[in-house]
Amino acid sequence: MRNYQLYLIEDEFAAHYFGRERMFFQLFQEHDKAVGELKFITNKQITYITKPLEVLKFHQLIQKQLGKKKGFCAEHGTYSIELSGKLSKAKLRVFQDLITIEASGSYEAETIFFEVLRKCESSFIALDLDHQRFGWLKPIKERKYV
Repeated sequence: MRNYQLYLIEDEFAAHYFGRERMFFQLFQEHDKAVGELKFITNKQITYITKPLEVLKFHQLIQKQLGKKKGFCAEHGTYSIELSGKLSKAKLRVFQDLITIEASGSYEAETIFFEVLRKCESSFIALDLDHQRFGWLKPIKERKYV
């Protein structure tokens, strides 16, 4: 089972830390393990660098993009995709500060969710704390100055 947390990073931080995504991962990992005052401090840092999600916008987007897709199901604000031929499942939930995706089997079902989300926002970072994997859904292109 793969568990992803997707956060929308403020544009200025996303641009500044392009190529240094590990720093975001370390902050979120430290927050996950922290207790007491350290938990409070890391929470403040995370709140500062992330954008709140427009929950209704994401619900509408997912319904519009995936509503007619075979294997897609929406129930009580939870979206799931099950691709029986590929033995791939993914479940997505939208919260005010993050989106979570639980996935198992091949990567195709979660990739469908990632594709929809990356088209609407440019600074989503996906974190899999259990397997120490992370990255941008839509890599930020470096500006080249002439």
